[in-house]
Amino acid sequence: MFDSLTEKFEAVFKKLRGQGRLSEENIQEALREVRLVLLEADVNFRVVKDFVAAVRERAVGQEVLRSLTPAQQVIKVVREELGRLMGEGEDNALDLAARPPVPIMLCGLQGAGKTTTCGKLARLLRQEKRSPLLVPADVYRPAAIEQLKTVGRQLNIPVFDSQADQDPVDICLAARRFAELNGYDTLILDTAGRLHIDQELMGELVRIKQAVAPREILLVADAMTGQDAVNVAQSFHEQLDLTGVILTKLDGDARGGAALSIRAVTGRPIKLVGMGEKLDALETFHADRMAQRILGMGDVLTLIEKAQAAVSKDQAADMEKRLRKEGFTLENFRDQLQAVKKMGSMESILKLIPGAGKALKQAQGMELPDKELKKIEAIINSMTPQERRNHKLINGSRRLRIARGSGTTVQDINQLLKKFTEAQKMMKKMQQLGPKGLKGLMRGGGFPFQ
Repeated sequence: MFDSLTEKFEAVFKKLRGQGRLSEENIQEALREVRLVLLEADVNFRVVKDFVAAVRERAVGQEVLRSLTPAQQVIKVVREELGRLMGEGEDNALDLAARPPVPIMLCGLQGAGKTTTCGKLARLLRQEKRSPLLVPADVYRPAAIEQLKTVGRQLNIPVFDSQADQDPVDICLAARRFAELNGYDTLILDTAGRLHIDQELMGELVRIKQAVAPREILLVADAMTGQDAVNVAQSFHEQLDLTGVILTKLDGDARGGAALSIRAVTGRPIKLVGMGEKLDALETFHADRMAQRILGMGDVLTLIEKAQAAVSKDQAADMEKRLRKEGFTLENFRDQLQAVKKMGSMESILKLIPGAGKALKQAQGMELPDKELKKIEAIINSMTPQERRNHKLINGSRRLRIARGSGTTVQDINQLLKKFTEAQKMMKKMQQLGPKGLKGLMRGGGFPFQ
């Protein structure tokens, strides 16, 4: 996500840091490069012009804070202006404060991921203790209705039963009556899309809006289309008066143009972002955190939220209790691996850690440990419960059996057990040294599973 943009920003800031003292002249040179970086990222040229002017005014006109170097001050200004550009400080929460059922209308062009996003949104609302009903109102695209029903079955979320020969407005009105009678408090309307904007499509969407008065009208836009997504958003907004935007495919090779331009051009906030194909990959958009990611500063708050979502307080307490009672065993090591997997790929996790982005670039060509973690989990799953609790039981014949069961080699088993033994010793040292022990151990060589 934004890897190219991040890399180019880092190159600009590296030059700034290399300056002993900053003058108005070298700040202007840096801003020229920032301007080129943003234009190459397909950011709207008017947005770029306003952004650079705002950064110039603050960077050249203000005193440098005593606690910061001049270069750090410019970087701080750029981060703050990026956050402001994307809506930092604004309330981008969904407005559901109305008499139920509350209609949420999703619109957009074909291929943006609208139908899948409906399912992701329903799942997110269910986590917030709401009772959503999915409504398939796209009667034109082949199998669109069936696709939404499939998504509903996967999530165990109800889908209103509509037919391709019905009028979309009639479907939405019937779904609202059904929701009222059956206790659903939220309607998620999956409307028709087109390959490009036309008046027939807009006319239908306007009729749906007039009939059901949706509390939220959200445009689903493909982040990978850059400036095109901004033009689409502007057209939809003129016709429908959008309340917000959902950017999809932000985990892909997005240049950043859509995320940095769409709010400035439409005046409507980015409310949610799709971060993958899985049905749990929809996140609330935080402008300040996204600005930090773009500048390679990581995103610790999102990392903490992912960890809290992956492991509940009760599960964490149970893990700690078992660790104290049984010690560090292969069984609770496997449980910790599974919790890490719920947070996403190792690459996506590392990118949220400040400074880890540079380490990932330096490790280009090297495999990230996702495959290795899967192999470790397969090996541990092929053991008996007794072997997982006491690895010393694993003799030669048992190693051969485990290797066959996990599709690995005896050498892989030996390597895992060797590293696990080192980790066990480290855990004992940590318990002996207390809370300060971790820092010393990390300085002394790091964790064996690397």
